[in-house]
Amino acid sequence: MPEGDTIYRAARTLGQVLEGKVVTRFETTFAPLSSIDDSTPVKGRTVEKAESRGKWLLIHLSGDLVLVTHMLMSGSWHIYRAGERWQRPRREMRVVIAVAEFEAVAFNVPVAKFYTARTLERNSAIPKLGPDLLGTEFASHEARARLIAHRDEEIANVLLNQRVMAGLGNVYKSEVLFACGVHPFRLVSALRPAEIDCILERARTFLEANVKDVMDGRMVTYTGLRRTTRASDPGARLWVYRREGKECRRCGATILMQRQGQGARSTYWCPDCQPGSG
Repeated sequence: MPEGDTIYRAARTLGQVLEGKVVTRFETTFAPLSSIDDSTPVKGRTVEKAESRGKWLLIHLSGDLVLVTHMLMSGSWHIYRAGERWQRPRREMRVVIAVAEFEAVAFNVPVAKFYTARTLERNSAIPKLGPDLLGTEFASHEARARLIAHRDEEIANVLLNQRVMAGLGNVYKSEVLFACGVHPFRLVSALRPAEIDCILERARTFLEANVKDVMDGRMVTYTGLRRTTRASDPGARLWVYRREGKECRRCGATILMQRQGQGARSTYWCPDCQPGSG
């Protein structure tokens, strides 16, 4: 389930192998992308930069062309050396960007569009994103203001709103609220300032921890499962997510789950560590 940390790592890896290289082959199953490639070929352009913005991944090409992808629930980018066998079947391929030594393959990516710098700014959802939790200069004051503006909404739903903060998904939503002792169905208006501070801090800390090498702080391509606990046991890597009916790792109470919001997303919490009243 791609969230902000997954996209950040994907963009970082793509940048390592593609940036500064000339595209030698471009393939896609998306007709709109093929149409643009036919009129203004991608082959021969230089990959200038790969970056993440929340859950969006952007690949900037010379000649003012930007490939924007969104993974939703099932998409992923893979990197292969030239001639290496793919780990996924070709029928799942959506985009291929090849350079001399490597090829980047997007599998099952449901959203992929080309933009220019101008159309990206005017006609995409990206400029409307809230502060990026993995951005080098996270604007916490702006994120706080955007969160508080949703005072009549349940906090767990607000955390999934990418216009409030960019990068959180369903896993981190439940984990952050558990870490801060906040019941997911509380209204934003009922939160204390200290609780809002905690939510902002833990959201950023959890995401950052899953894109860093815990040994020396270097940014790495992380392929393991995300974790929010400090437990050495891989089976104890999360506090509450997908642990309905199991004992809380902190107090022993039974973890609960309930569908929440317009998308009926699963929300997990501990009734004792996250009391309903504020």
